[in-house]
Formats: sequence, structure tokens, C-alpha cells
Amino acid sequence: MLKGKTALVTGSTSGIGLGVAKALARQGANIVLNGFGDVEGPKAEIAALGVKVAYHGADMSKPAEIEDMMKQAAAQFGRVDILVNNAGIQHVARIEDFPTERWDAIIAINLTSAFHATRLALPAMRAANWGRIINVASVHGLVASAEKSAYVAAKHGIVGLTKVTALENATTGVTCNAICPGWVLTPLVQKQVDAKATALKVSNEEAKKLLLGEKEPSMQFTTPDELGELAVFFCSAAGNNVRGVAWNMDGGWVAQ
Repeated sequence: MLKGKTALVTGSTSGIGLGVAKALARQGANIVLNGFGDVEGPKAEIAALGVKVAYHGADMSKPAEIEDMMKQAAAQFGRVDILVNNAGIQHVARIEDFPTERWDAIIAINLTSAFHATRLALPAMRAANWGRIINVASVHGLVASAEKSAYVAAKHGIVGLTKVTALENATTGVTCNAICPGWVLTPLVQKQVDAKATALKVSNEEAKKLLLGEKEPSMQFTTPDELGELAVFFCSAAGNNVRGVAWNMDGGWVAQ
């Protein structure tokens, strides 16, 4: 379905980003990966799906590096047809105890980077009259949790940016939508599970149940593969008129 298209997925060397990249690659899209840690493993996983794969290690808190990444992607593949803004970090603390540098970093990586990548991707998408911008927000783009002020602010901001991007391109073939997952067992969430297990002196499995029980009625984690398939839907012809939506895949979290 996406043969000949190119998808750039930020924060895609693991977790949700890699799951989305693989789902798009299975539909034939060439992939530009971005992120840190192991790069060769994810590249090999994508290449095994029979598509071209590139990597750029842009620090998503630095606009100049984002610009370089977008230029390199365009030089290698012609243009970015599908942009998935997924890069994210987390820090948990009460507002009065929240380190200001952590606030700045979370806003920069979770929100501002999506603005920069979007503004750089839009001209070529509009010229082609086809493009998909998919912002990975969070259930925290729709509701809040204590001690996550920067993350919740950034994710609410991403939902707002999604709506504006969709409206500004509403009469074109360029759409913008947000995916709002509940708990996904990414390395980021695993850290929260580990912390809970240590604090409460319980097993990792018990800590997972406690984490899910606080918020997610389904008592199961959403998977990166499931989120990837939602991204594929947004890229399909069925998604042509889905615009400015914040689609929660959260096991019933927001329904409560």
C-alpha cells in the first residue's frame, strides 16, 4: 500500500517508534530511523522487511540537527511522505520539586521537535498533495496524572498542534492526526514498573498489575504493533478524511 513512500519516524530505535516503523515498512514504505542506543538491530529488522532503511541520529532538542535530518531524508529519498513525531522523554516529580532543566528538555523533545519536523516536512507534502503527519501523543494529551506536569503539558500541546496542522491543510491531501496510547510496555514505562516493584517490594509482574490497575480497565498493555497498525490506517485511503483526531488506544482509560 505504501510502496514508493518514505516514512520518517523520530525516536524509532525502540518501543512505540520502532513498532510504527515496522508496521509502515510491512506496507512497503522506506524508513528513516532516528534515536539512540542500538541502531544496527532496528535497521536490520526494517531491512528484513524488504524496504530501504536509513538512520539519522538527530538530537530532537536541537532544531539545527532536526533540519539536517529532514534535508538528509529528502536528499536520499526525494521527500518525507509520512512523518511520525514520536520522540519523547519523561520525568516524574511534583511541580514545586520539578527541575527546570528537565521541564525545558521535555518540552523541547516531546513538543517543540514535532513543530520543527512538521514545518520542514509540509512544503514537499503540499507540493505532492499527499502527506501524513502522525503525532504520537499519549492518553496524557487528553487527561492528566499527578507528578507529570511537563509530560502532560507537552502531550496536550501535541494534541493542539495536531488540530492546527490538520485545519491549515484541510483542503489538501495532507492529513494530521494524533495517536494517544495508554500504558505501553516501552523502556520508559518499564522504568516506572521497576521503580514501583522496588518501592513496594513486590515482583515485576505484580508491579505491572498495580500500574495497569490504577488507570487501565482492560488490565493489558497496548502494544507497539497495535499502535503501528493504527498508523497504517491513517496512511490508508480510509484515512483520507480523518483530520485532526486524537485517537486514544488506552484500554478504556479515558472512558472512566
